Amino acid sequence: MIKVEGLTKEYGGARVVDGLDFEVAPGVVTGFLGPNGAGKSTTMRLILGLDRPTAGRALVDGRPYAGLDRPLRQVGALLDAQALHGGRTARGHLRWLAASNGLPDRRVDEVLDRVGLAGAAGRRIRGFSLGMRQRLGVASALLGDPPVLILDEPVNGLDPEGIRWIRTLLRGLAAEGRAVLVSSHLMTETALTADHLVVIGRGRLLADAATSDFIDRHGRTRIRVRAVDPVRLAALMQRSGLDARPAAGGAWEVTGATAESVAALAAADGVVLFEIAVHQDSLEEAFMRMTADSVEYRAVAA
Repeated sequence: MIKVEGLTKEYGGARVVDGLDFEVAPGVVTGFLGPNGAGKSTTMRLILGLDRPTAGRALVDGRPYAGLDRPLRQVGALLDAQALHGGRTARGHLRWLAASNGLPDRRVDEVLDRVGLAGAAGRRIRGFSLGMRQRLGVASALLGDPPVLILDEPVNGLDPEGIRWIRTLLRGLAAEGRAVLVSSHLMTETALTADHLVVIGRGRLLADAATSDFIDRHGRTRIRVRAVDPVRLAALMQRSGLDARPAAGGAWEVTGATAESVAALAAADGVVLFEIAVHQDSLEEAFMRMTADSVEYRAVAA
């Protein structure tokens, strides 16, 4: 697993990562979320030994990354799909990585086939699209068949088929017992992929919870109702004392109540309903509400 303890990083007196504590467990896809500038990429760099922490530590299977003898066999990472030598071929790029960690050449063709780049193995990377570079980055992460994977925005640049492929891949890797940490700004995709969430803002831990628990805690549940007689429904909602607001099509949306209590109220007043539905906030809505005070770069509405 990955274990982060009191992890802190300062640049020029500014604290980018501030005392983070969390774990990434095996057998689970952990989504790593936060607004722009929250410190996600810096945290990943600290875990991978690319930056030195000001305080605290990050461990992979109980050891700092720098202390791993064959790191590709223990941790696979994708931080920047653009950071590739454009003059190398896809196969050439993976072959030198394999050689650096004592991996057999056969692994190169195995991972190229797994990510769908077998037909482009001999092409120069400079001619690759962003989506192809992402696939090559994932191939690099899988090269050593590691038990831990760290991926920063792996779906960036992928088409819908590629996004679905990444989702299936990550869930499959976790099902094999691997620890998977993946950051993303695509909330809908994260909701479909991640079992657990670690959310940070301004370098601090905001949430560490199962995805479903996070949505339940920070999202809202709304009851949407419509009646045969919208005038009677409106009168009922206005005098009911419920947190009710009018919606499109003569409907009303009620928060802070259950569908059963709203239906019972309507029945007691003789209001005939023909629609009553429960709407739960999405992960995106829950995330936006929860991190509203942690957004560092906010555009001004026109």
